[in-house]
Amino acid sequence: MQFSAKVADISKQRSACSIISADAKNNLSESGKSLDKLTGGMIAKILKRGDLGAKSGSTQLINLIDVPSERVLVVRTGKGTISQAEFRKLAASSANGVKNFKEAASYLCEVEVEGADNRWKAQQIAMAAGLASYRYTLSRTDAKPLPLAKFTIHAPEKKQLKAIQGGMEVGAAQALGSNVARDLGDLPGNICTPNYLVAQAKALAKKHAKLTTSVLDEKKMKALGMGAFLSVSKGSDEPPALIAMNYKGGKASEKPVVLVGKGITFDSGGISIKPGQAMDEMKYDMGGAASVFGVMNALVELQPSINVVGLVAAAENMPSGRASKPGDVVTSMSGKTIEILNTDAEGRLVLCDTITYAAKFKPSAVIDIATLTGACVIALGHHATGLYANNEELAKSLLQAGETTGDRAWQMPLWDEYQSSLDSNFADVQNIGGREAGSVTAACFLARFAKDYKWAHMDIAGSAWKSGAQKGATGRPVPLLVEYLLGK
Repeated sequence: MQFSAKVADISKQRSACSIISADAKNNLSESGKSLDKLTGGMIAKILKRGDLGAKSGSTQLINLIDVPSERVLVVRTGKGTISQAEFRKLAASSANGVKNFKEAASYLCEVEVEGADNRWKAQQIAMAAGLASYRYTLSRTDAKPLPLAKFTIHAPEKKQLKAIQGGMEVGAAQALGSNVARDLGDLPGNICTPNYLVAQAKALAKKHAKLTTSVLDEKKMKALGMGAFLSVSKGSDEPPALIAMNYKGGKASEKPVVLVGKGITFDSGGISIKPGQAMDEMKYDMGGAASVFGVMNALVELQPSINVVGLVAAAENMPSGRASKPGDVVTSMSGKTIEILNTDAEGRLVLCDTITYAAKFKPSAVIDIATLTGACVIALGHHATGLYANNEELAKSLLQAGETTGDRAWQMPLWDEYQSSLDSNFADVQNIGGREAGSVTAACFLARFAKDYKWAHMDIAGSAWKSGAQKGATGRPVPLLVEYLLGK
C-alpha cells in the first residue's frame, strides 16, 4: 500500500472516501465541519437521525454528491479527549470501513488523545490501515487482494506534517512486517517448510544491501554439537535449518540485538503425538519465526541505524522410526544433557541450541519468540503475550513498546524456586516440569541457556493466531518488537 502525509483542505481534496470523526453529541471535527458546510449541512442532518451508533468506534458511511470527496466515513469518538485505547479502536474500525475502496484519506489526527502526540496518532492510523488491508491469498484461487492501495493521512497544520510523516512511516512498516508474518503463518505446512523459509530469507537478502543471510544445514549443526535441535528434526523427512538474517544498519562496533524465532513449520507432537482436534493449527507453531521475518522486513523498509540479527530455528516435529522417544537423553550445544520426557515439548529444544549459537554475534540482548506453551494461553488468554526476562530494564522496555503499539505483553515470574521441577535423575535437565506453571517452567528451561545474555522470552502461543471463524495468523508481536528496536 502507498502511504502519504499531507496538509490539505478537505473541501478541496479529492478522495474515494474521507474519514472524519463525530463526538458523543454529534459535534464534527474541524475537517468534518468544513465538509458538512460544503454539503449544505447534509452530514449533520444524517447524524441527527441516530444511525451512527453511540459506541466509540462505530462508523457510518455516507455517499456524497458534487463534492471532491465521493464518500465520507464518520467514526464515533467519546466525550472530549479520548484514551489511547479508544483511539486505536476507532483507527481500526475506520480502516475496516474503507478497506474495500481503492483509496482513502484520514483526518483522525484532529482527534484529541490523552498523552499522545500527532506522531503517535499517525502511527496508529497507518498501522490500522495496513493491517485492515490484509487478505490471505497465497493458496486460494478464489481470493483476490483487497483493493485499498493508497492511504493518505492529513495533518491539521503544516508544522505537524513532519511528525505525522514519521509516525506514518513507522506504522506502515509495522503493518507490513505483521502482514509478512501473517502470510507465513497462514501458509500450510506442506508449502511453508524449513527449506521454504530458507528461500524466503535468501530472497530478502538479495533485495537489500544492508541484510545478509546465512544458513546452517544439518551437517553443520551436527558439527557444532546441536544435539537438542537435531533431536526434534530427525523424525521428519524435511531437513532442518538454522537461518541467520543479519541487518547491519548501525556502526560495525555496535553490538546487535539478536531475535530468536521458533520455526516448527508443523508440530505433530512427535512420538508424544497431539490429539487430532485442531491439529491443523500446528502450522502456526512457526509463529515466532514468522515474527522474526516480519521484523526484518520492517527494518529493511525503515533502514534504521541499528544492528539486528534474526535467527530462525526451522524444523518439523514428526513421528517416525527415527524420531526421538520419551526417555531419550541428548546433548545440547552448550554441553548440557537433556532428558526428553515429552517430544511435544520440542520448541525449547530447538531454541536452547539457537540461544547458545547466538553468542557468535556478541549480542547486546537476546529475545526469543515462540508459540511455546498451551499453559500460557490458559494463564493469559489471547490478549497478552507472556514475557519473561532475566533483566528488568529489558523487560520494561519491551512492555512499554507493547503499550505504545497496543501489541501488549504481561510479565510473568522467572524465579529460581521453579527450577527444581526440571531436575532429572538421568541428565542435567529434563525438558518438562509438572502440570503446574507450564509456561513458567518452559521459560526456566530456556533461562539455563541464556545466563550470559540480557535475555527475554516471549511466549506467543495465545497471541500469534486466532481460531474459529476468524482463524488466521495475527502478525504479533511484530509491532512490539519493531517499536522496541527503534527505541534502542
